[in-house]
Amino acid sequence: MCGFAGILGIEAADAMSPDPKLLRKMADTIVHRGPDAAAEYVDGRLGFAHRRLSIIDLETGDQPMVSTDGDVAIVFNGEVFDYIELRDELKKRGVQFRTTSDTEVVLQLYRTYGIDFVSRLNGQFAIAIWDRRDQALHLVRDRIGICPLFYTLDSGRFVFGSEIKSLLPALDARPAISIAGLDQLFTFWAPLSPNTIFDGIQEVSAGEVVSVEEGRVTRSRYWDWPVPADEYDNAAESDLVEELHDLLVNATRLRLRADVPVGAYLSGGLDSSAIASLVLNHTHNKLRTFSLTFDDRAFDESGYQSMLVDHAQVEHSELCVGRAQILEQLEHTVWHTEMPILRTAPVPMGLLSGHAHDADFKVVLTGEGADEVLGGYDIFKESKVRQFWSRQPESPVRPLLLKRLYPYLNLPAGKDAAYLKLFFGDGIDAPGDPGFSHAPRWATTAKAKRFLSDEVLAALPDDPVQGYLDSLPEPVRRTDSFNRAQYIESKTLMSGYLLCSQGDRMLMMNSVEGRFPFLDHRVIEFASRLRPELKMKVLNEKYLLKQAVRRYLPDAIVNRHKQPYRAPDVPVSTDSGDLADRCLSPGSVKASGLFDVGRVDHLRDKAARGRLSTSESQALTGILTTQLVHQQFCQQ
Repeated sequence: MCGFAGILGIEAADAMSPDPKLLRKMADTIVHRGPDAAAEYVDGRLGFAHRRLSIIDLETGDQPMVSTDGDVAIVFNGEVFDYIELRDELKKRGVQFRTTSDTEVVLQLYRTYGIDFVSRLNGQFAIAIWDRRDQALHLVRDRIGICPLFYTLDSGRFVFGSEIKSLLPALDARPAISIAGLDQLFTFWAPLSPNTIFDGIQEVSAGEVVSVEEGRVTRSRYWDWPVPADEYDNAAESDLVEELHDLLVNATRLRLRADVPVGAYLSGGLDSSAIASLVLNHTHNKLRTFSLTFDDRAFDESGYQSMLVDHAQVEHSELCVGRAQILEQLEHTVWHTEMPILRTAPVPMGLLSGHAHDADFKVVLTGEGADEVLGGYDIFKESKVRQFWSRQPESPVRPLLLKRLYPYLNLPAGKDAAYLKLFFGDGIDAPGDPGFSHAPRWATTAKAKRFLSDEVLAALPDDPVQGYLDSLPEPVRRTDSFNRAQYIESKTLMSGYLLCSQGDRMLMMNSVEGRFPFLDHRVIEFASRLRPELKMKVLNEKYLLKQAVRRYLPDAIVNRHKQPYRAPDVPVSTDSGDLADRCLSPGSVKASGLFDVGRVDHLRDKAARGRLSTSESQALTGILTTQLVHQQFCQQ
């Protein structure tokens, strides 16, 4: 991947040309996305700046790239994995190439097909195209939202870039925290696209094109997460197993295309083990793998990692993370997430990408997306159990089934059912509600709002959950409850948090590109045709995937109970040092105006005594990191 930034004057036709020095300053704020090269391009009202991470065509793929006639210029972050096939297609049409880069393929595709070219791409990308013929700027983001892209209007200029921090040098004033964005984050774990945590700054949504022409900004969608048609694919299970297998082999092979070594993350779970096995069994690549371990056994999966390493005989290294490192790295992590986080899980992921970078790897494959696409998350099982429970909502026994899903919950002896009802009982009387699957999570997360200041509480907009559910497309509202849960999970938590705060940002902070075979759009579209029971058979998650990769893996990995990736909580106490004092002291809390001083002080005291509930622990992490965002991005 790379990083870019730019400015387009839109208030008047004779707007001043952007200053190349300013463009360079914008791009330099995201040097971590592209430490290998830098360049700028200015054409009238438009200016581009680019930072390059060289992965494909190391010698001649520099950007910004301009067509031979000067009519079209492009900056590009990410990869188009089928660029070789697309280049061959264009050559047959008489197109000539100066480089072997995927960037030039994108440029020539636009020249040939116009903005509709994007539907031909298989990849992960954020693209900015300047067409001087009609003085139009087009911003394009990949279908899933892997590569970030942001923009804002400021003093008659359209300012855009790969990260929010790249916009700041061009703005007249520092941004303010968006109350609506904070409300959404303290519900869904991230603001709902196109919103961000900052007033006036928006993101290009996944599968979207934002165009600026004749002073107008327009948005258009070219792809959305598919929901099943009225009929599912009725092919034999064995045929579907092989179709999924072949799709994954192809998706993995495509994502190995690079002029630098490609490694892989290995968690010890089914998904990353499957990707590693496909590489080893269907390519000639020698694979190097990287893993996280924890000194706290409650979070550690090293036993399963070692099992796969021994089974596959791969070259492997691991990084052990402890609680002290979580606190040490939190401030740096938030500088890269550019929004508050409710759990510390991104921090170790940033440390792991640093470990891969230190081993001279710029690219890693991961198993991200398998749970959303093929039905793996406990929240989907939870929804099934809660549907069963809802038929007898007063049952003292049915809620106890949830203990099997979350064995790590610390429930008081003899009070299991009462606590499970407290955690998971939200919405239990409305099993037909479109948000039934996610109601407990959203309700638990939203408890953090009770720590907001009275002024902020008074300014909160209408219920964000109802607003989101009202916005669901009609096909999503009509589909099976399992498919609807997948759609909601993919469009909220995955795109807004997992692929952002825990994904791209933690990879690119150390100049490492992540690639995700399970998020190939062909795999997603195939999975949308599957009957729900082929994704989760009773409570057996990712059933069809297990059948497709069982041939390669030890039974213990295929059949293990899914362990979600988690990390230790922030160890905030009365003696936790400068960071907590700087962010959570009464003076700091009062200065931001976002939280109530007394309630936060009481929460911090409970943390020091080890008395926090799950929702309070989330709230404390969210408050601490919101304070960090305010200090890093909003204060002058």
